[in-house]
Amino acid sequence: MGLLISAEELASLSDWVIFDCRFSLMDPDMGRNQYTQAHIPDARYADLNLDLSAEPGKGGRHPLPDRESLAEQLRIWGVHNDSIIACYDQNSGAFAARLWWLLRWLGHEAVFVLDGGLDAWLNTGFSTDGNIVNPARGNFIAGSPATRTCDAEELPNDSIRLLDAREPERFRGEKEPIDPVAGHIPGATCATFTDNISEGRFKSPMALRDQFEMLDIEQDDDIACYCGSGVTATHNILALLIAGYDEPALFPGSWSEWITDPARPISTGP
Repeated sequence: MGLLISAEELASLSDWVIFDCRFSLMDPDMGRNQYTQAHIPDARYADLNLDLSAEPGKGGRHPLPDRESLAEQLRIWGVHNDSIIACYDQNSGAFAARLWWLLRWLGHEAVFVLDGGLDAWLNTGFSTDGNIVNPARGNFIAGSPATRTCDAEELPNDSIRLLDAREPERFRGEKEPIDPVAGHIPGATCATFTDNISEGRFKSPMALRDQFEMLDIEQDDDIACYCGSGVTATHNILALLIAGYDEPALFPGSWSEWITDPARPISTGP
């Protein structure tokens, strides 16, 4: 199973397929504009809105894309079933983790997140360029998922340990800058995804383990992760795997889907 790769390791390897996943929820064109200016050599650009999500609606702001549509896009990007893939964004890994998870959802496990993202690449002294790669078509075929999901109908559930990756203020319902309703799913625990990183890189497995244990998350818990729209929740899934937990489920629609049904319960506060 692929988890993290360092800039030094990535630079030393050949024949990898690299994806630039930089994105801003507040400025959807920013990531693509940054990519056209400079990116890791040979990287393709994967757009969160256009490539890594379906159209927003009842499934939330970033529903999972159609599996075959994503598989076709991967073929256009030159991906094969034996390709080894690295994903990066600016530094936190939040958007890179989305593609990492989606590839696992399509059954492709040879995929890694660049720890520290583009910042780590540049700080190590490696170069970038603005050349747009035009790869030969790949032959990727989606397989059985290597990860798992849960849906709104399964929640809330006393037997599922639900982790919310959003900031504490959003979790408590004190502010909501993106979605029309504030609060969280009853029974959830706030596990802000930015706590998984220190100075732009993932914390050590032991530090992450200690962090999740402080939230009383146990090895045998049935864990499901959500966030605002199913993006930063994948960061928690990656962090939990790094920490040695079994693979959690993703609630893909997350909060933005949950609130589309006014009959669903909402909690505020801690």
